[in-house]
Amino acid sequence: MRMRLIAGFLVGLALGGVASVVSLGQEVGAASGKRPMQFEDLQRIKRVSDPQISPGGRWVMFSAVDVDLEKNSKVSHLWVVPMDGKGAGGGAEKERQLTLWKEGETGGRFSPDGKQVLFVSSDAGTSSQIYLAPWDEAAGKLGTPKRLTNVSTEADGAMWSPDSQRILFVSRVYPECSDEESWLHEDECNKQKDEAAAKNPVKAMVFDKLLYRHWNGYVGPKRSHVLVVSATDGNAVRDLTPRRVIGDAEAPVFSLGGPVGYAWAPDSKEVAFVTNVDLVPAASTNNDVFTLRLDEAGARPVKISTSPGSDDGPAYSPDGTYLAFRSQARAGYESDRFRLMLFDRGKSAIKEALPKLDRWVDEFVWAPDSKTLYFASGEMGEENILSTQVDLPEATAVANKAEYGELRIAHDGRTIVTSMMTVRSPVAISSIGLDAEGHGGASVVRLTHLNDALLAQLDLPRMESFMFPGAENTTVQGFIVRPPNFDPSRKYPVKFLIHGGPQGAWGDAWSYRWNPELMAASGYVVVMVNPRGSTGYGQAFIDGVNGDWGGKAYVDLMKGLDAAEAKYPFIDRTRECALGASYGGFMANWILTHTNRFACIVTHDGMFNPQSAYGTTEELWFNEWEFRAPGAANQRIGEPGQPWNYFDRPAAADPFRKWSPMLSIRNAKTPTLVIHSQRDYRLDVSEGFQLFTALQRLNVHSRMLYFPDEGHWVLKPQNSKLWYEEVGDWCDLWTKSNKYAGIGN
Repeated sequence: MRMRLIAGFLVGLALGGVASVVSLGQEVGAASGKRPMQFEDLQRIKRVSDPQISPGGRWVMFSAVDVDLEKNSKVSHLWVVPMDGKGAGGGAEKERQLTLWKEGETGGRFSPDGKQVLFVSSDAGTSSQIYLAPWDEAAGKLGTPKRLTNVSTEADGAMWSPDSQRILFVSRVYPECSDEESWLHEDECNKQKDEAAAKNPVKAMVFDKLLYRHWNGYVGPKRSHVLVVSATDGNAVRDLTPRRVIGDAEAPVFSLGGPVGYAWAPDSKEVAFVTNVDLVPAASTNNDVFTLRLDEAGARPVKISTSPGSDDGPAYSPDGTYLAFRSQARAGYESDRFRLMLFDRGKSAIKEALPKLDRWVDEFVWAPDSKTLYFASGEMGEENILSTQVDLPEATAVANKAEYGELRIAHDGRTIVTSMMTVRSPVAISSIGLDAEGHGGASVVRLTHLNDALLAQLDLPRMESFMFPGAENTTVQGFIVRPPNFDPSRKYPVKFLIHGGPQGAWGDAWSYRWNPELMAASGYVVVMVNPRGSTGYGQAFIDGVNGDWGGKAYVDLMKGLDAAEAKYPFIDRTRECALGASYGGFMANWILTHTNRFACIVTHDGMFNPQSAYGTTEELWFNEWEFRAPGAANQRIGEPGQPWNYFDRPAAADPFRKWSPMLSIRNAKTPTLVIHSQRDYRLDVSEGFQLFTALQRLNVHSRMLYFPDEGHWVLKPQNSKLWYEEVGDWCDLWTKSNKYAGIGN
């Protein structure tokens, strides 16, 4: 019997039906001769992603990013590995690098006919363009690449048509230029505007509507459009989403690691794409899926999604019967349940594939039979693979005990290729065998081993899970990572990590920005709790943080740390530091102003003043949802949370004041490291400046780490090094650890 998810609950567990993870061969303890991880090790790891199965089924192509700490650079190259782990001669063969260009290559894709590979590169310092190279399936090698496109506004995100004749891609263009009658004139218009802007000494910008900046940059006059080019003529380009069709909108919409926002129909004559044509995109999550017939004169896009929430990730079934996509029901709520929807193209009817599944569908892929879909979904700190069928609204578990993503299905339907990681192992490309009915059960086989030699040197302790009763006696999950060379007779300081979101989760996953193993490597116990708002525990658990930012989630966190202290006697409760980023930064600020239990605090890109944060953020829908006061007097149902709506109410009835760390800052006593970046437009740098100013004026021990060249995430290698050094030193200083051990106050 296989594990099934019915109404959101796991029932009928039988290990034979679920893929098991092979051992990574990492043992804990000094006796193994391994050493704690250092920051330089983290940067030496090749960052593997984006697996692609060759049409012949013999090879898996993938990307691997090399980090050069000295040069402060990251470069991606394409690699290939045999699908069965064997080379052309039948012997064992490891992965092999395909491309070597200095500027790197991304987005490698096999043509469906198996004859070519496309990729995107800016070879020789030119603009980013699409390149094509012959593919030898027998040898697993590329021929000499040739540039296909010469788009003045660059090309990215290339995707083959099923007949291998055309390629979809995206480019940021001037919408007014898309009014031109031909691509030649549109591209020339774009080019002239870019050249004029570069020559103009005036860099001022004029805004007449919102979303004028997004994530880490100003939007400017350009917009993302979906285009198509002939695979044999790089000048035969067509803008599929011109201004006369989508106005000033973006197509596809902005996404941070979400599903691709466009797709080909199997007949190569239709595409689907995602856009948001609402008048105020800064306050709207109403992304919609449109379809467009390419070869019919006068054809215009047709909206097929109907939800007032977000619809994204379109994918046609191989036989063309269905167009599947993800959908959220509630308008303005970016963390509503991601449902899997099926649009019957013949009947023009939509149905939800798994109406009783109380988890998110994070990504999905069709099986070749057009009846089965495989999807990834978070569950209690894991990202599992499950399957469902078009005519059977149940979910069957395929693989768990890790974090899986980037699902690909072999053309015979008998193998899933996926990226897989755990907290102790960075992403590796892996395969999972399926039986004739498409069910799992075979072991997960790691295909790539680029980081094995390095990982074999490192002492990477296992992560343990613990459960405890949180706010309102709700069961909450926490995790703990012990330090390398662990001695149970010792007392250890604690790094208490608080995740962002708030709709996110800690779990069995590797990270380069907040790596629990590296946090523990300097002799700390790392404790992580998934409080109210965390994903993987049902939608009600997620919704529990809405309008309650410092409420149940705060109680969950404090009770979680209490539970860890009671369960693990080696924790030194007098030497604990709380660290958080984004919502975790808000919570660090809330902790700073509501308890003195911690020896130190690290707050990264956190909200300090919700009122000012509303006026300086870009995606207003987030604040307007999270800071609503549902049911409050005189508030219309669904009215967005805006600060001026609450000024005539007591603070307890105003979420912007009720959950404001600033209004309680006089309570702050704990030494605090404030981190913020100039190009963070999600939570403006002024939030960090305000907090640091207040702490300094209140004579609270404080320091600020400011990055002028980073956004919400610290991504540049040398900046990341400084981040880890400053964070580590701050924790050591106030917990009297490492070089500060034995030093008095």
